[in-house]
Amino acid sequence: MSIRIDRIVTRGGDGGQTALGDGTRVDKSCARIEALGAVDEANATIGVLRLHVPASSPDAACLARIQSLLFDIGGILCVPESGPADTDNFRGGDAAVAFLEQATERLRACQAPLRSFVLPAGSPGAAHAHLARTVARRAERQVVTLRHAEPVSASVLRCLNRLSDYLFVLARHLNNDGQDDVLWHPGSPDI
Repeated sequence: MSIRIDRIVTRGGDGGQTALGDGTRVDKSCARIEALGAVDEANATIGVLRLHVPASSPDAACLARIQSLLFDIGGILCVPESGPADTDNFRGGDAAVAFLEQATERLRACQAPLRSFVLPAGSPGAAHAHLARTVARRAERQVVTLRHAEPVSASVLRCLNRLSDYLFVLARHLNNDGQDDVLWHPGSPDI
């Protein structure tokens, strides 16, 4: 696929609307644009997370693949579906879900079971993975909101759900496979 973008400044959105992939003009505050924006934010936070993952690590390649997957999801979301809500137009969706599940299990297998909730902290990489996880969860919620109004591929939701699972175990991996996790202590007197 060849993509060419000649202009960045178009002035088309100056009135608070933007164009979808099929040319339809919509308000920038509509549920579809909110979902697209949240997926874009998730992708950007993963870009920052990649700064904290060694390039030689299998997770560096995994995160690069995830960023492309999020672009694919954005491409799906930018064109309204014309079929019923149970139609799944994400052709690579099942493979993407399986990829995320395998990546999650690969990391989880090296980690001791949790005995407490984990705070989003620890190493810089773990903190960024937790931030990316929360943004991915927001993207998932925005897609669910969109799905209440319009058909959305079920695989998109499954991918976003699995992505946050992966980012959680990656955060634990970046905290020495959970050994350096910062655990929640209810009612901590240290505050």
